Amino acid sequence: MGRLDGRVALVTGGGRGQGRAHALTLAREGADVAICDIGADVATVPYPLSRPDDLAETAAMVEAEGRRCVAVQADVRDTAQIGAAVAAALDALARIDIVVANAGVCSFGSFGELTDEAWGDMLDVNLTGVFKTFRAVLPVMVEQGAGRMVATSSMGGRTGMANLAHYVAAKFGVIGLVKSLALEVATHGITVNAVCPSTVDTEMVHNPAMYGLFCPGFDDPGREDVQPIYERMNPMRVPWLDPEEVARATAFLVSDDARHISGTVLEVSCGGSAYQH
Repeated sequence: MGRLDGRVALVTGGGRGQGRAHALTLAREGADVAICDIGADVATVPYPLSRPDDLAETAAMVEAEGRRCVAVQADVRDTAQIGAAVAAALDALARIDIVVANAGVCSFGSFGELTDEAWGDMLDVNLTGVFKTFRAVLPVMVEQGAGRMVATSSMGGRTGMANLAHYVAAKFGVIGLVKSLALEVATHGITVNAVCPSTVDTEMVHNPAMYGLFCPGFDDPGREDVQPIYERMNPMRVPWLDPEEVARATAFLVSDDARHISGTVLEVSCGGSAYQH
């Protein structure tokens, strides 16, 4: 018996990385899962994003856990596309009990060098995408009289970070959105929370552009070059979290064990939370 038997979850950004870990962890807890992902690149993001084959692979992995899965290519920036993903989930799985607004990207640049396009893409995906996802699912959960909403923020949503002002602004915004919505739906049996991970071991971190940011004096730096730098970023000296660690924290927030936890931020920070006020 899993903690989520009989439930249905929608996970955005489910093609790979953290989204895939959410989908699989929720499936192992007993939930059927709908996933969506953009399946294409975003011009200002300096690494390749997921492809339709990634989405299909996640779906096959969920089904291998014995759960049903619906996979839809959708861009969370687009109201019609995220609405279609919600409709597809309802058509195939009849309900949505859980939504994990996980889709996100990262780019970087000094404050004065950030272009309008880079700023816009970051806010559109990482903040507006959460808003549009939650808004699309909200009527379903209100009608059901129950629901669990979780948004992926970041420890970058708890402090300033050089060269990441647009990313940090979006992730701070996610926390404000979560707290505000939690108040609005508190009498509808719906909880709304955020997860703030430290650095997670995904393609968002492991790419040449990000390596170059953290190792500017290196020629063609690799994973082994950036690892000691990331280790120094938190008290536990953990360079990056396994995506499943964050997924397990999320699974707790969407379970009945957390039915009275709402409007809060769960930090999976490797001790970095000790620096926060």
